[in-house]
Amino acid sequence: MRRLAILLALPLLACSTVDRMAGPVAGLAGAVVMASDLDYFETQYLAGALIAYAIYDPLAPTWTITATSIDETRVRFDLRMRALTTGGEGEARHVFERNVRALVSDRGYADYRIVRFEEGIDSARPFARRYASGEVQLIASQSWPSL
Repeated sequence: MRRLAILLALPLLACSTVDRMAGPVAGLAGAVVMASDLDYFETQYLAGALIAYAIYDPLAPTWTITATSIDETRVRFDLRMRALTTGGEGEARHVFERNVRALVSDRGYADYRIVRFEEGIDSARPFARRYASGEVQLIASQSWPSL
């Protein structure tokens, strides 16, 4: 394994046109060599890493958002944070407003007014999850009512 890592890294390290890639390639080659020396490429370690990746899934979105129309100009947003995260606890208001602005733009309104917003923690077992809920009123343009 050590020979394979060195053979993969040598052409990139020797090429002067990829100077900005030399550091990451050398780091990756070093990580492969170290993992090989520590026997992390054995079946039980790889299986454990795959199981941890499947449970955590770092590419999944942090918040699930549902928008429900109450009437023609009022919309309720419900946000729920996923159970296993590595941050994002303080971004509920930001995610809420970003989605409201996108809805206002998509529906052709000029602005919005936040009627209600609340956030908290649902203490369900086995993991507590953050939630947020808000209601907005969409405002049409006063200067150009037809737009």
